[in-house]
Amino acid sequence: MAAQRAMTFGIVVGNRGFFPGHLAKTGRDEIISVLQAAGDKAIVLGPEDSRHGAVETYAESQKCAELFKKHAEEIDGIIITLPNFGEERGIVDAIRLSGLKVPILVQATPDRADAMTIATRRDSFCGKMSCCNNLMQYGLPYSLTTLHTEAVDSPEFKADLEWFSAVCRVVKGLKNLRIGSIGARPTAFNTVRYSERIMETSGISIETIDLSEIFGRINNMKDNDDAAQAKLAAIKSYVTTAGITDAALLKMAKLGAVIDGWMKQANVTISAVQCWTSMEEFFGVVPCTIMSMMSNNLIPSACEVDVPGTLSMYMLALASGSPSALLDWNNNYGSNPDKCVCFHCSNLPKHFFKEKGVRMDYQEIIAGTVGKENTFGTCVGRVKSGTMSFARYSTDDRNGIIRGYTGAGAFTDDPLETFGGAGVAEIPQLQKLLKYICKEGFEHHVAANFSDVSKSIHEAARYLGWQSYYHPALED
Repeated sequence: MAAQRAMTFGIVVGNRGFFPGHLAKTGRDEIISVLQAAGDKAIVLGPEDSRHGAVETYAESQKCAELFKKHAEEIDGIIITLPNFGEERGIVDAIRLSGLKVPILVQATPDRADAMTIATRRDSFCGKMSCCNNLMQYGLPYSLTTLHTEAVDSPEFKADLEWFSAVCRVVKGLKNLRIGSIGARPTAFNTVRYSERIMETSGISIETIDLSEIFGRINNMKDNDDAAQAKLAAIKSYVTTAGITDAALLKMAKLGAVIDGWMKQANVTISAVQCWTSMEEFFGVVPCTIMSMMSNNLIPSACEVDVPGTLSMYMLALASGSPSALLDWNNNYGSNPDKCVCFHCSNLPKHFFKEKGVRMDYQEIIAGTVGKENTFGTCVGRVKSGTMSFARYSTDDRNGIIRGYTGAGAFTDDPLETFGGAGVAEIPQLQKLLKYICKEGFEHHVAANFSDVSKSIHEAARYLGWQSYYHPALED
């Protein structure tokens, strides 16, 4: 798993004059200390800017807003900390005036039962309700901590900060996202149809290129091209290639080099690629290994031009900092109603397989149609066990929205003898989920990730204005 990047949070310290001011001062110091310990950065007023570096008056709101504007490109999210009741108008005015459209977390510090005098009582418990009421009035979406009041140095807030950080990474990562759509949707895959226009309403743009252009650029590339040779070396170091012809490996290398070049040229971040069966018939390899390598480097790539699929993969990767895969909800697993087989041919990232358990092979399903020699390049093996999150967000063209579902489960070590890249997944109340997928008409493709970030995905979808179902259900 990749190390997460440092987060930058805009901090609004609440204060109300007739409550103990020293609580605002220590509250500011505490939240800064906690963020620094987590490796994060705080953008916050100082005591030279306002009373205790907090926000209470409209003038202080203006100062806070100007500070946030100066750091608008850096700020991933806003944390409202209430060390005492707080002045709700000052807090919401600061955020509105800043113009920031980022996730907001509201935290209130608990009172101590043995410190309830006029000199020490916080009333943050009550102030949080007033703050949230005003956020609602101002139309500012916000998130809540697990407990109504939490000390910033508590284990509960540490977990909430990790959850909220993942929310912020997803929301920021999808801002002005450009997705590369390589090739046409295969005719037989109506299930992956989607609306580019609806994607555009969320600021997500699709950049297309025809497979003929990809093949044309490959035809113009010499065998000793530096980019092709570098990609060839990368392929051989990435996966075992015993039994794969040199000609097939060179084709894969050129394909990878051309896709890399086009993605950089087109300024796209992630991709979806046409495969069945044009790639095999007219080029002579499958793109699975190249796609697997991209996904393993946190640059998701989905097959069958499943653009919503690669988007869902990217959401999980942003939240977790680890590679995502696109799988089929493919088979029942014996008679166990909460287990199923998840499968792909496969282009699963190396991260998904058991250690030393992945090898390059051929695509068994279509080899009988196009010839084994034209289907080299799959990454096959057994998916390792571990906690996983799943997600699928797609366009709903009838209602003009993006909607989806997410949840958590696990891949298991249950025995499974089959081909491709496959694993046994155990999902609580799986039958309920399958009914939901079928009743709502979702695709058979699902993004998966070895992490527990599904609640962050669900919350991020709310900020994005998407409909989201959490499976099986959120406790609160």
